[in-house]
Amino acid sequence: MADQIPLYPVRSAAAAAANRKRAAYYSAAGPGPGADRHGRYQLEDESAHLDEMPLMMSEEGFENEESDYHTLPRARIMQRKRGLEWFVCDGWKFLCTSCCDWLINICQRKKELKARTVWLGCPEKCEEKHPRNSIKNQKYNVFTFIPGVLYEQFKFFLNLYFLVISCSQFVPALKIGYLYTYWAPLGFVLAVTMTREAIDEFRRFQRDKEVNSQLYSKLTVRGKVQVKSSDIQVGDLIIVEKNQRIPSDMVFLRTSEKAGSCFIRTDQLDGETDWKLKVAVSCTQRLPALGEDSDPPVHESLSIENTLWASTIVASGTVIGVVIYTGKETRSVMNTSNPKNKVGLLDLELNRLTKALFLALVALSVVMVTLQGFVGPWYRNLFRFLLLFSYIIPISLRVNLDMGKAVYGWMMMKDENIPGTVVRTSTIPEELGRLVYLLTDKTGTLTQNEMVFKRLHLGTVSYGADTMDEIQSHVRDSYSQMQSQAGGNNTGSTPPRKAQSSAPKVRKSVSSRIHEAVKAIVLCHNVTPVYESRAGVTGETEFAEADQDFSDENRTYQASSPDEVALVQWTESVGLTLVSRDLTSMQLKTPSGQVLSFCILQLFPFTSESKRMGIIVRDESTAEITFYMKGADVAMSPVVQYNDWLEEECGNMAREGLRTLVVAKKALTEEQYQDFESRYTQAKLSMHDRSLKVAAVVESLEREMELLCLTGVEDQLQADVRPTLEMLRNAGIKIWMLTGDKLETATCIAKSSHLVSRTQDIHIFRQVTSRGEAHLELNAFRRKHDCALVISGDSLEVCLKYYEHEFVELACQCPAVVCCRCSPTQKAHIVTLLQQHTGRRTCAIGDGGNDVSMIQAADCGIGIEGKEGKQASLAADFSIRQFRHIGRLLMVHGRNSYKRSAALGQFVMHRGLIISTMQAVFSSVFYFASVPLYQGFLMVGYATIYTMFPVFSLVLDQDVKPEMAMLYPELYKDLTKGRSLSFKTFLIWVLISIYQGGILMYGALVLFESEFVHVVAISFTALILTELLMVALTVRTWHWLMVVAEFLSLGCYVSSLAFLNEYFGIGRVSFGAFLDVAFITTVAFLWKVSAITMVSCLPLYVLKYLRRKLSPPSYCKLAS
Repeated sequence: MADQIPLYPVRSAAAAAANRKRAAYYSAAGPGPGADRHGRYQLEDESAHLDEMPLMMSEEGFENEESDYHTLPRARIMQRKRGLEWFVCDGWKFLCTSCCDWLINICQRKKELKARTVWLGCPEKCEEKHPRNSIKNQKYNVFTFIPGVLYEQFKFFLNLYFLVISCSQFVPALKIGYLYTYWAPLGFVLAVTMTREAIDEFRRFQRDKEVNSQLYSKLTVRGKVQVKSSDIQVGDLIIVEKNQRIPSDMVFLRTSEKAGSCFIRTDQLDGETDWKLKVAVSCTQRLPALGEDSDPPVHESLSIENTLWASTIVASGTVIGVVIYTGKETRSVMNTSNPKNKVGLLDLELNRLTKALFLALVALSVVMVTLQGFVGPWYRNLFRFLLLFSYIIPISLRVNLDMGKAVYGWMMMKDENIPGTVVRTSTIPEELGRLVYLLTDKTGTLTQNEMVFKRLHLGTVSYGADTMDEIQSHVRDSYSQMQSQAGGNNTGSTPPRKAQSSAPKVRKSVSSRIHEAVKAIVLCHNVTPVYESRAGVTGETEFAEADQDFSDENRTYQASSPDEVALVQWTESVGLTLVSRDLTSMQLKTPSGQVLSFCILQLFPFTSESKRMGIIVRDESTAEITFYMKGADVAMSPVVQYNDWLEEECGNMAREGLRTLVVAKKALTEEQYQDFESRYTQAKLSMHDRSLKVAAVVESLEREMELLCLTGVEDQLQADVRPTLEMLRNAGIKIWMLTGDKLETATCIAKSSHLVSRTQDIHIFRQVTSRGEAHLELNAFRRKHDCALVISGDSLEVCLKYYEHEFVELACQCPAVVCCRCSPTQKAHIVTLLQQHTGRRTCAIGDGGNDVSMIQAADCGIGIEGKEGKQASLAADFSIRQFRHIGRLLMVHGRNSYKRSAALGQFVMHRGLIISTMQAVFSSVFYFASVPLYQGFLMVGYATIYTMFPVFSLVLDQDVKPEMAMLYPELYKDLTKGRSLSFKTFLIWVLISIYQGGILMYGALVLFESEFVHVVAISFTALILTELLMVALTVRTWHWLMVVAEFLSLGCYVSSLAFLNEYFGIGRVSFGAFLDVAFITTVAFLWKVSAITMVSCLPLYVLKYLRRKLSPPSYCKLAS
């Protein structure tokens, strides 16, 4: 079959046509080269002539009765503060970023999109350069890895500060202690980070290499050649086998399927699990054998059905296509955005606090030098004081937090209540406890994407799931009557009507109507039955040859919409079965086993504009021509004959959460059809306004159609979606549903999943195309209160173009928002808008390849492993198995991660502040000398073996039991306010540190005046005991490991007193101080150390007890 394609060069008008379509597609639905070139929201030329329309954004405007355009005040966006304050805070960063972006844009200027000439099988003849067909998801390369990782680390003030401090120790005049006391912690942090990044990068490299190394067959003049996916070029003729990934965007030339069409799976492109039908270009499909050079050039217009998109899978047969777009220019790549490095809000808050600590450090050092009187080389003393007090900002903060994050991730993955959870980004577990907006996909995330037929309404009678057997008996009776009369008069579907006199009229009337309705449903669709080959030799799905008897067990249905599959499966269950279909014919099997053949004369596929689909068929036994049509009620109401029940019943079914379709028919005479066909063919060949002319011809048929029935199909929701959404709403999280599905379906699911409660109104934002329409519609929406918003992607684009700030402000006030017909890029843009306009944390959850951009743009991305593959779960920060798992992930693990990290961060800072306070007191007593109180190993030991285990055991602490957190999701609201880590709590810890540091140092000096040489051992012992007691004070729920950590640290310290006696002197060997073991064991030493420790800790215990009694936090009230 592969050898039957002529390889002489052909100028492909197809490519130019595809290019035009492509440009139109991307300018409307997503950012392509054409769209980006003009700027995403640049005003159109015609809009420049519009007068500025003020948009009402305040309540006062409602009192005015005059025109909206003139009297209503326009909302003003707050201008950024400019000047010195702005420059010092964020201005320098903004200016640097702007310069970098400008340079990048200069270097990566996108080329203009224009028509291209493609030479079939001769890529070397292409005049312009095209990108390589390789997939690259890596963030770095060999040269940029180390600089890139170091930049990501040192852009944080904390790490940059410690780099400067560590480097200063190489200067002899500034050296305070041993080098390892500074470089060991910093080196450990960098080593851990670089190892983690290297592993992630290597995994990404392996995944890319696997995809890029896939082999494909390429047709050349020398025959078939094996070629790697990354080496495919524009113009190559590529053979793609069944179940193989399509490597690039191609025009579909030929298939092994006799029907001239094939199915492709697009789950990784648009998130839909249903197979799509693609049709080969007719002129190349018809080629008998190797063509001759003298063949005349062929001109044939192409449609979207003749294209094969990259990253989709061939589901039937073998296909040959010519490559049109490769690499960065393919649709799938253009619809995804580059991943960003995510930084948690807690990390940003701690970064701000470290800047405040740095200011305190500088101020303290300046005060010391000032009190010293600026004697001698004061600037050197200033720097030495900066180094002495550098423990105010502890390097162990970063180490502890990173280790804590790893522990939280491990706990999530080991949680038996949410099996299969995977933490892919270990740096942001605290984000799960700070979320305000949840943006979710619909298909496969909230729903299972499994349709079930629920209801059939005929106007006078309705059939539900429990009365389907009645329909089955009606269908069986009508076809048995037809068969009995067929021998005499062969009148097809008319006998049931002629036999009405032999039975009660109503009964026959219902039977006849059911028969017509079921027949219409089984004929009006785009479904193809597929029979798996039993032989399995060719690997192709040739049902005609593989299975002549059309066995039911071997049959599966494929269609672009799961609704249609559900309808055809239902007709099979009531006795009328679709057994075969190709591009020109369809066969049905009756309950008695008789096969009815129908010729497909015309097919009008469903479009988002028309909201309906139609088919014209000829019954081959009677030669009757019938036009069947089905669609949404809004589209069908105007074209069916007058009735008084359709609108009411559609509303009833929609309230039940069912997806409704109205089915109608119209009988045509041969003359009517011939007239229609000539006009339709002429319209299709038109070069200008083709789609409008074709639509006008089809609409001439859509008049006074006979209404047959109304169907209701339910999309099965995922398990426990309703209680999970209710829990998230009670937790104060606003939920937005972003879906590529149509408006009616999205609205149904929003109701059935209780995303929108039954008491809430829904405002459906009507289609707008201009600035004026958007302005009026936004004003209409402004008058609604407490109602959910449903808006389409096109209208959203227009609103964001002219009224971005106003629209986002209005939408954020809604209890729920549903955006339908969203492209993947639009989803990501909505996430970015919410982040920019609200400053709140966002979470995106999805399960398909079309959700990847949204997941990567959000502050926290969650992927679900589902039927749509693993692309979303691999790109996400957290991967779960089911939507309901998100409840426990946020309420329990999000809460614990944030609370624990906040406590851990502040305690580590307290640990640094208290020792710096003691150093300040010590220096001031010794005439402001810049001499260290504790030697190198004591400082390292203080931050590690003496206090690390108890402090780190705070990662096991919890304020609320998991069951309580799930039962009272309202507790989550407090977390979003960020009260666990704020300047207020930070200042409280600073005051505690100053109080305790002062008490410990002054207490040691006062009580031990006679044994002054032992002041180091005394104060250090009291310090360690105080830290251990403070951990006990901070803990809210004890864990056995916490107790072990407390006693282990105490044991380590006591045992080290005997071995490290040379470190317990003041200065290096000043006063000749060596530790006297006998002195430590005296009662005086023990009671005085105990007294100092009690004075430093007891008041805090009393204050904590009083606060718990007088002003307990909300979780304490629940626990009690």
